[in-house]
Amino acid sequence: MIGRTFPRGGGEIPHRKEATENKSIVVFGAPPEVVIPLKQHIGACCEPAVAVGDHVKMGQPIGEARQFVCTPVHASVSGEVIAVEERPLPDGGKSPAVVIKNDGNDQLYKEYKPRDYEEMSPEEIRRAVKEAGIVGMGGAGFPTHIKLDPPTVIDTVLINGAECEPYLTCDHRLMLERAPEMVEGLLAMIKASGAETGIICIEANKLDAVEVVRQAISGHDNLSVEVLQVRYPQGAEKQLIKAVLNREVPSGCLPCETCCIVQNVHTAIAVSEALKGKPSFERVVTVSGGAVLDPRNVLVRIGTPIEDLFNFCGGLIGEPAAIVAGGPMTGPPVAELGGPVIKCSSGFLALRENEVGFDQNRPCLRCSRCVEVCPMGLTPNLLGELSSKGYYRKAEQLGLLDCIECGLCSYTCPSKRSLVTWIKDGKAGLAKEKAS
Repeated sequence: MIGRTFPRGGGEIPHRKEATENKSIVVFGAPPEVVIPLKQHIGACCEPAVAVGDHVKMGQPIGEARQFVCTPVHASVSGEVIAVEERPLPDGGKSPAVVIKNDGNDQLYKEYKPRDYEEMSPEEIRRAVKEAGIVGMGGAGFPTHIKLDPPTVIDTVLINGAECEPYLTCDHRLMLERAPEMVEGLLAMIKASGAETGIICIEANKLDAVEVVRQAISGHDNLSVEVLQVRYPQGAEKQLIKAVLNREVPSGCLPCETCCIVQNVHTAIAVSEALKGKPSFERVVTVSGGAVLDPRNVLVRIGTPIEDLFNFCGGLIGEPAAIVAGGPMTGPPVAELGGPVIKCSSGFLALRENEVGFDQNRPCLRCSRCVEVCPMGLTPNLLGELSSKGYYRKAEQLGLLDCIECGLCSYTCPSKRSLVTWIKDGKAGLAKEKAS
């Protein structure tokens, strides 16, 4: 097999990327109205910086970051603020949001002023990243400026181009179409974090991207491309670090404690845009699944209703069996089609019955398949059982908090048990128990 991989667990799953992997990114014009949540990241919610009746411009800060783990949000259109109120998120949660009626003018808040990262200090780069409101765009949503200022010495920045989830191809297309910007963002992050080298990690089913990226890094001796085996969950942070650097992230620790940080392809491009003065108010998402008439990768404004995005891709064929935000292995179900695209939305999938395996929760067969595939070396059957019965402390002793929620245990279970769902609930229950 070609390339490196992690040593434990994992498995092969259907890719189902053929509907979009060879289609260029298309631009979806801004909708008549955008709903921009003030919490699109891990950490504290922003405080609104505008009020009903205010006229805002595209790129204007509309949410202020007043706490440490927080990042500002910006208007994705110009127009009138018609509401500042709680609105639903794609996963069914809620967040305070700024609703803007688009005036169609796309009037910029200020002209973009490009800066050269080589002439900026690490602190200036981090400040530019924070002011641009950049978060991890692979799905986690952690504020990038904090990640670039770790408490430990960093020697390597990894760019995660594995994109191992089925259906999703937005990172693949971005590497093909915007590799120079990704490389510029990587170089800026290397300087901002004090690292020495950067490695762009790509699975072997994207060899066209490998070739393009290798051309883009030509002349940069501190950059390289690592081709990885096609294996799920190769793109998980801990598995990627082990595969590429042969470093183990200790239980309860962050990747920075292994002297590296991991950033997403789209995040690196957003950093490049921040250096040019452009805030994070749009992103590329994959719209796919058997119930989508014309699957595409779409550049879309933050705050665009998900329903509008599906309509842009030809609409839905019949009634989907499930609609998922992100990839099918880890993404939550979409509870509200009127909910908005947010910064960490990597995709939206409308799946037919034959693409979905619903939980049935038949009795456990003690077959140990979930144990064999667990990339963290855990016992998902026991963690799920303990969590479902409320034995959170016992589950913690068996490594509950080390679960990366990749979903392989539920996927491989012949009894279709809700293992990963129970484990997620167990983590929430444990946190609540500790808090009380």
